[in-house]
Amino acid sequence: MSHIVVVGGGIGGLAVTLGLARRGHRVTVLERREEFSELGAGIQLAPNAFHALDRLGVGHAVRARAVFIDELRLFDGTTGERITSMPLTESYRDRYGNPYAVVHRTDLYLPLLEACRPLPNVELLTGCPVVGYEQDPAGATVLLAGDLRLTADAVLGADGLRSAVRARLIGDGAPQVSGHTIYRSVIPMERVPAELRSNAVSLWAGPKWHFVHYPISGGRLLNLAATRDDGATEAVTGVPAGRALVRAQFPELSPAARRLLDLGDDWRRWVLCDRAPVDDWVDGRVALLGDAAHPMLQYAAQGACQALEDAVLLADLLGDADRRDSGGALAPVGIERALKAYNVRRRPRTAKAQWVARELGRQVYHPVGAAAARRNAALSALSSEQLYEMVDWLHGARDYARVTGTTDRIPA
Repeated sequence: MSHIVVVGGGIGGLAVTLGLARRGHRVTVLERREEFSELGAGIQLAPNAFHALDRLGVGHAVRARAVFIDELRLFDGTTGERITSMPLTESYRDRYGNPYAVVHRTDLYLPLLEACRPLPNVELLTGCPVVGYEQDPAGATVLLAGDLRLTADAVLGADGLRSAVRARLIGDGAPQVSGHTIYRSVIPMERVPAELRSNAVSLWAGPKWHFVHYPISGGRLLNLAATRDDGATEAVTGVPAGRALVRAQFPELSPAARRLLDLGDDWRRWVLCDRAPVDDWVDGRVALLGDAAHPMLQYAAQGACQALEDAVLLADLLGDADRRDSGGALAPVGIERALKAYNVRRRPRTAKAQWVARELGRQVYHPVGAAAARRNAALSALSSEQLYEMVDWLHGARDYARVTGTTDRIPA
């Protein structure tokens, strides 16, 4: 079977490693940090993510750590008015075949890592920063710091928003700074008054800001995330932010939401970034996945979900690509055609998710004045069925390819 190098040991990198290894490939994972770990706090998982996790064999392990949410709730953040809600119980779960859940990022990451560690055909290497790649008809070579090289049959860049593999493959510079600053905190649920607890993802939308909260870690913790469209121009990742600073950013917040925000402590600050969709993430035997291929803003809650979808489809296509000729030699066109097919099949869906995430931020999360009033009126008029119809294409996906007009045919 093939030897495949995966650059990046995050959620997408471990997911594709697991899928490929269980199809018999030998996989080497190169993680630039000194340990395998996942940064961040809460993350939302729609049914499409659980379909992918089940295909990878870790769905049960993630479910055991997850909180299954009953409702997505949208409030006017200044008045406290409930605008709309999407039920996520029986009718939703029957419709999509899986629940909607929230987890701490480590509750998704660790099951993937724990599934990869014992596999004899997986090598997990840390302290391996990748600076680029080369390739020829015989294989693809990863270039590491210190003039080290590693050659394999294919290279998959899962190295995130500032991917070194993308820099060589696409060369489109730094990611786009959104101008939105997010403040995150996680607090023990025991500190939350009983009347403010709910088994829901609650979103309070205000003029150029919003506040989201939901339970994680089996309900033991409450995840808080408050975002302001403040015109930030520099990317920031996980910098500590004082409690007084955070509270001062959201003076218009309605009383119930304010009580929750005021509970936050040990806040950290990020400035959100994404990229516009591109047509091609593949160069011969090298391909991108997850944030390296299609980074998106948080507003559709699909970043990790789309990376998991990428991993499943890549494992399927490369699992069928390892054809050898009568002499036992690997047929290089098998891998290259498989990666081209992955690009063709995934690009329309992920591009739509990227644009939808941006538009949700503009039209639902942050509108001001008359635009906010129109949002309230339009969304409050929708039935549960109409809300489901709006997310069918996203939450209901099982093949992870078609949106409209795409094809499952592997291109020549």
